[in-house]
Amino acid sequence: MEIVKYLTSVNLLTGLWIAIQITALAMVCGLALGLALALMRMSKNPAISGVAWVYIWIMRGTPILLQLIFIFDALPRLGIRLDPFTTAVIGFALNEAAFAAEFIRGGLLSVKRNQSVAASALGMGPFITLRRIIIPQALRSITPQISNATISMLKGTSLASVVFVNELTFRAQQIVATNFDFFTVFIAAASLYLFTTTLISLGQLVIERRLDPELRSLSKQPSIWERWVTGVRTQHYEVVDADDGGAAGGAGTTAADSSKPAPAKPDDNSIIKVLAASASRSARETADTPFVICKNVHKAYHLRGRGDLEVLKGVDFEVHPGEVVAILGASGSGKSTLLRLINHLEVLNDGEILVEGKHVGYERKRGKLVPTKHLAKARADAKIGMVFQSFDLFDHKTALENIMEAPIQVYGMKPQAARERAMQLLKGVGLEEHADHLPMRLSGGQQQRVAIARALATEPKLMLFDEPTSALDPELVGEVLAVMRSLAEAGMTMIVVTHEINFARDVADRVVFMDKGVIVEDGPAREVLTNPKEERTKQFLRMVDRRD
Repeated sequence: MEIVKYLTSVNLLTGLWIAIQITALAMVCGLALGLALALMRMSKNPAISGVAWVYIWIMRGTPILLQLIFIFDALPRLGIRLDPFTTAVIGFALNEAAFAAEFIRGGLLSVKRNQSVAASALGMGPFITLRRIIIPQALRSITPQISNATISMLKGTSLASVVFVNELTFRAQQIVATNFDFFTVFIAAASLYLFTTTLISLGQLVIERRLDPELRSLSKQPSIWERWVTGVRTQHYEVVDADDGGAAGGAGTTAADSSKPAPAKPDDNSIIKVLAASASRSARETADTPFVICKNVHKAYHLRGRGDLEVLKGVDFEVHPGEVVAILGASGSGKSTLLRLINHLEVLNDGEILVEGKHVGYERKRGKLVPTKHLAKARADAKIGMVFQSFDLFDHKTALENIMEAPIQVYGMKPQAARERAMQLLKGVGLEEHADHLPMRLSGGQQQRVAIARALATEPKLMLFDEPTSALDPELVGEVLAVMRSLAEAGMTMIVVTHEINFARDVADRVVFMDKGVIVEDGPAREVLTNPKEERTKQFLRMVDRRD
């Protein structure tokens, strides 16, 4: 009964409430500062990274007790006077930030870099990418550590008594000093701590379930938090037909009710062909000039301790509106690097690349091309769609959400309109029944078709394909190539890095063969593939024929 009396003691409960307030405020501030420090540690600027490292080194290497005393006693000498409660909040927040920075940095680094590259290719800037793509995925590994840190801080608030904060432990000590009922009072205090830390642990479980993409994809209605962090989610989607302008038409059947098998090839009314035809019409307006121009393009990578590796050595080539160009070559010949330079996912060392007569994310200063400050906007304005070898769908978003993301976040499309377009695109690639499936639940061929639909959702004028079938099983290659054929037939300007010789022969207008960073041969597809002029091209084609 004595323990129950102390458990309900206003004195102890008030002390617990003070401890909770300190913990909550300090954790919020500490995590915010920790995120900033983590990003600073990941900066390529050594000065910025160094400042963060020194702060973390000092705060982790000195006791929190000394830090609290310093803030409480030293700052008044500088004319800064803080009350005990504020001192405790600031002290714990500054200390926690140092530890939080490291586990947040670990969480951010655990997210595959390809996720950031895919977001950049869609025109998403660093802040949007961090908030929408990186942090939601990193939170799954960070959440248990945040919970542990919160529990440790709650228990550690007893140290605040050194600056005369009347928290739970301090109040328990005061009671013991008057009645000497040591055992009962501290058992009651420990029980209050245990109850509160149990609530924190239960909160951790709830948050982890919220962050689980598989469980979240089953939820029909999103929470406000989910809408801000991960986007709007619904369980049932309407399939609508595209009109001639690519806008949403009337309501159709729901994806869940559809039982039709996925078509091998999009039909003539598919939005896939509508968007491709629209891009073709736009390209024909400038048909007198090449759509893509590469002039003396050089690119090298610095390898630590090994000097520079020159990947591209003065590449010159052009792509005309509506043309399909297939780039062939052995691994390491510079094919993929060339594609990434066109979309400014890599920085040119020398030369220039023009898309529709403009530099993508460069401006000329003192006779030299330098990257602009607003690179994400430049990519978005260029309207270049890109499909990667490893699909690079956003792992925490469903197929539908992957397609909706860039239209909403980059181009400001209304969520309902973006949803309707995404469903049209999924229908166009034969995946309307998989709208609410996460990438992990899709086959490789299905993931690549979603990736194509995601790129098309931004209404690109140029499509870049970086070996889109090389990561697929042979039986899945056909379904991806069928979508690409439809784009080519509708007049989409395309540059395709591929080893699919038959596709290049049947679909491409031209074939460019690269070797060791230079273009060895360039000509009509059937001519180059049937009767190559260069010996290196002949060797490569013989090698591919033997492998097939």
